[in-house]
Amino acid sequence: MLRSGLVALAGRPNVGKSTLANALAGAHVAAVSPRPQTTRRRVLAVARGDGWQAVLLDLPGFQRPADRLTERMQDTVDRTVADTDAALFVLNAAEEVGRGDRFIAQRLVQSGLPVVVVVNQVDRVERERIAATIARASELVPGFRAIHPVSALTGEGLDSLRAEFPSLLPEGPAYFPEGVSTDQTQEEMAAEMIREAAIQRLRDEVPHALAVQVEEITDARSGLRIEAYVLVETESQKGIVVGKGGRMIRDIGTQARMVLTEALSQPVHLDLQVKVRPKWRRDDAMLDRLGL
Repeated sequence: MLRSGLVALAGRPNVGKSTLANALAGAHVAAVSPRPQTTRRRVLAVARGDGWQAVLLDLPGFQRPADRLTERMQDTVDRTVADTDAALFVLNAAEEVGRGDRFIAQRLVQSGLPVVVVVNQVDRVERERIAATIARASELVPGFRAIHPVSALTGEGLDSLRAEFPSLLPEGPAYFPEGVSTDQTQEEMAAEMIREAAIQRLRDEVPHALAVQVEEITDARSGLRIEAYVLVETESQKGIVVGKGGRMIRDIGTQARMVLTEALSQPVHLDLQVKVRPKWRRDDAMLDRLGL
């Protein structure tokens, strides 16, 4: 008998949902950075155990929409939560529980889903702080199934969290065969990993105005050749992304190649160009092309 289902990872931006999804899936499928709003669209990661398979839906953080991009991100959150079998409510142990956490908790309680509270990043704080966060979290979600303090980065507490999944999931089929960790296409994964490499290196507001459009993936003499555009909204942002003498974009390409070579299990040759697309975050046609 197999238990399987869809599990939403819900939480404020920058609580570590993507790192947690990657850790539970045992594969790098979601872009990770210390900046909020790294996840812009639903990313699927497959976690497995003895007799169960959980399709984890790494969602953009709940937020107040500011433009068409963030409106679409919030719509993705709302639709996905409505279609799942359970939810992991992820909190950051290193930050105070705040209004955003309370808002998300209310939405999850109203959904009627079974909820497991995950207090992440416990490797960054003292035990007293972890205990205080757990106590506050228990007040936010009446009827929660369990609370698990974890570190998605170090792996602390993840085995205990994995053991919770069979009790959350209904009986059902295996949604994905062994060896498959995500439903992303090569183009989608490439775009995510290039954007991850970029936002890990850029400061100020540039990461929020940056997107990646993969133009073509073709077979090379050894491995794959990926041609992609890094999109920004202004010429000044383009200058920052390119860097003096092209150094920044070369560094971004080097990091992205390393991650993609591992993720795609073959050598990757990357051709990056930076283009200006004014106000792309407000352009529905551009958002459609980017799959956002």
